[in-house]
Amino acid sequence: MNGLHELAALVRRHLGEPWPEGVGPVLLPGLQLIGSTTVTEAQQLVYEPMLCIILEGAKNTTLGAETHAYRAGQYLVVSADLPVSGQVIEAPYLAVGIPLDPAMIAELLAETGGAAPETAPVRALAVSDMDADLIDTVTRLVRLADRPNEAAVLAPMIRRELMWRLLTGERADMMRQIGSAGGRLEQVRRAIRWLRRHYAEPMRVERLAEVAGMSETSLHRHFKAVTAMSPLQYQKQVRLQEARNLLLSRRRDMAAIGFAVGYDSPSQFSREYSRLFGQPPGRDLERLRADPSLAVAI
Repeated sequence: MNGLHELAALVRRHLGEPWPEGVGPVLLPGLQLIGSTTVTEAQQLVYEPMLCIILEGAKNTTLGAETHAYRAGQYLVVSADLPVSGQVIEAPYLAVGIPLDPAMIAELLAETGGAAPETAPVRALAVSDMDADLIDTVTRLVRLADRPNEAAVLAPMIRRELMWRLLTGERADMMRQIGSAGGRLEQVRRAIRWLRRHYAEPMRVERLAEVAGMSETSLHRHFKAVTAMSPLQYQKQVRLQEARNLLLSRRRDMAAIGFAVGYDSPSQFSREYSRLFGQPPGRDLERLRADPSLAVAI
């Protein structure tokens, strides 16, 4: 794809030399550059609703028990906050990240009469091939970084066009659900937001169902359809990722960190931390001190 090569060259110029590893500069509001010059180990992070255009290299993202592979010429759509494991498997890796705007999507649906009947929510992470129209739209958005006087007026219009391209593309089902206020996906996202805020608290399914406005059975079914994991598994991943953040930022007593994120048993905390990160907390901190790039989110 000639258009893809042109876009990659444009983004490379804005990244400069040497590349920042991981999340790079914000060219415009809502336009983030992402890069890695090397393959990486699996890294735990939380994806928020976004579009990620892959320009060079390849990456694996694991959600629950599912691994999604994507490479240059493809895009990733995420429609809810998801704790995942990401690994660059082919470098250099270069991508552009653009947040998805539910209000803008809802507005487009209302204007075009495209609102669909309520359906069961689909998985909140998917990969598709790019087409020439999508590449052209993103290229015009990136070019505005060189024309700041025009960007204030044109960037919102191009982002709106981009949302429309997605709404009429292969992942239209995901996009319609993002823009459907009060739909099942929004109910699941309410539960996700509660879990992210209250990850250290004991989880009561009846309370979570009340927050989502669903029955317990419906919550469990739809939550797993969206996230590929149960609410309890989701909470555990968020707890352990937060524990690693605390470990890196404060480096305090390991047992205290376990208690801070909601574990009553230091041995259980160490066991589950090792299962997710491959090392118990103390040895993981030593490894991260020796090679800080292992903690860089890609």
